[in-house]
Amino acid sequence: MNILSYKIASRIKQSNPQETSSIEIMQYALNIILNSLLIIITSLLIGWLTLSLADTAVSLFSFAILRFFSGGKHLKTATACNIFSILLCSSIPHLSFLIKDHLLIINGLCIVIMLLFAPNPDVNAQVSIRWYPWMKAISVTLVALNFFIHSSVLGLAFLAQSLTVIPKQGRNSL
Repeated sequence: MNILSYKIASRIKQSNPQETSSIEIMQYALNIILNSLLIIITSLLIGWLTLSLADTAVSLFSFAILRFFSGGKHLKTATACNIFSILLCSSIPHLSFLIKDHLLIINGLCIVIMLLFAPNPDVNAQVSIRWYPWMKAISVTLVALNFFIHSSVLGLAFLAQSLTVIPKQGRNSL
């Protein structure tokens, strides 16, 4: 993805050198966009092939929206993130039946994790601390909505995301 985003950024810069950002900034932004598109398209394709397109879309969207507000641990490389995200979001629809009988417990656990550890934003996000109470409230509200929706796909996606919010030192104490 780095090479592709560099080539695209270079072409953009060549076509309009005065009104564009630096190649490095455009490459960084394009990397995020291209990696996100890879995850979304590949996961949805797998969902379509396995006849679980709607649940895969729910898995992707719910994981992403909760992650946006709650933050969480990042993997060391974009490739690892891409592979893990695709496997996770493509697997959730097929594994969600495992938690169906325990959905209330899973939802409760996710709320406790969000109350204790969210938000846990990436250091590069530069989110003002004044937004933290709102981010926590939105994260808890999103998870709490599943008490009314009763979706095991949502529950499993929220559980997966909740586990990424626990800081390393917090994982040792649980």
